[in-house]
Amino acid sequence: MDENTSKDPLHGKTLENMLKELVETIGWEKMGQKVKIRCFNDAPSIKSSLIFLRKTPWARSKVETLYLREIFKKKK
Repeated sequence: MDENTSKDPLHGKTLENMLKELVETIGWEKMGQKVKIRCFNDAPSIKSSLIFLRKTPWARSKVETLYLREIFKKKK
């Protein structure tokens, strides 16, 4: 394995890109069901979600886990 290659599946992925892919793939409603946070259920937007997730590590972690389950593993 190359020294510059990361084993982290989220390496190089921005939070914004993860959110956009999730919205495109599963939608806000399903995201809100799986990660129960207001910014997914009440007038959801990428902007409001980014603001909340950048300030809230536990919620960001849940979104990253959801991304890995819903998007990353399907790409393999």
